[in-house]
Amino acid sequence: MISENDKIKTNSLSAWVLAARPKTLTGAMVPVMIGTGWAWKLSGGENFRVIPAILCFLFAFLMQIDSNFINDYFDCLKGNDDRATRLGPKRACSEGWITLPAMRIGLVITSLLASLVGIPLIFFGGWEMILVGAACVLFAFLYTTYFSYLGLGDVLVLVFFGIVPVVFTTYVILPDHSQALCFDVIMSGVICGLVIDTLLVVNNYRDRENDKRDGKITLIVRIGEKKAEKLYLALGLMAFIQLSFLLSLEDRHNLLTFILLVIIFAPYNILHYKTAMQMRRIKKGKDLNLILAQTARNMLIYGIATTIALVSL
Repeated sequence: MISENDKIKTNSLSAWVLAARPKTLTGAMVPVMIGTGWAWKLSGGENFRVIPAILCFLFAFLMQIDSNFINDYFDCLKGNDDRATRLGPKRACSEGWITLPAMRIGLVITSLLASLVGIPLIFFGGWEMILVGAACVLFAFLYTTYFSYLGLGDVLVLVFFGIVPVVFTTYVILPDHSQALCFDVIMSGVICGLVIDTLLVVNNYRDRENDKRDGKITLIVRIGEKKAEKLYLALGLMAFIQLSFLLSLEDRHNLLTFILLVIIFAPYNILHYKTAMQMRRIKKGKDLNLILAQTARNMLIYGIATTIALVSL
């Protein structure tokens, strides 16, 4: 395991692994998992296409890494990753682990790789996949360079870590694309995006004072500490709505289904509540990085629970 405290050689493999931020890949994986679960449910296990499912996972991972590189590069240029005041995990460019010219090359390579992985999806989802892929790449850049400074980062998370990956993963896996455009799948994408936004909320909660100083007016800077704590708890508990939503599918109102769903989602709901209470106690400082790690863990458990519910009930 590579540690940020280890001595990292400039532009080495270890440096690139740290810059990729492997722990953040949870956010990319969860919506694709849920979209895959929907495809299995709607197809009844028949006509389920494995290759586009694999391609969706690879595309999501590459786009997440690309977004991390973009964030690392442009925040370093803007001076937002000041080593003396930074509270979050260390960043590769600001620490000198990766030079800016090398990171520019890294950005180009990851963007191209994501595009190459995404191109075969045209054969499964049609030419409209080009527009979806282009939007993902474009907004990966716009998030760091523009929208995050306007407090619109949460909106992009809702769209590109919720609706888009859930709906279009289902879309390309199913031969009958119209099934993916139903209300059930779209609402599941909305709920997924809201749950995943907890990661951005705790990140911006930790950095609220530095962001305000740097003129980065995130949603958390706008609403303040107390409302941010309530927002974090509320967004995570959207899984309760997911539970009720799944219960209503196919008019399954029997007690057994309800009990099973409560059991499936119980670990996530309990852990999220405990994490929210711990976040309130810590309030500020580098100790909030523990909440960041716990939130990523909780999100993965939520994704697994939702996928299990979709394929088994």
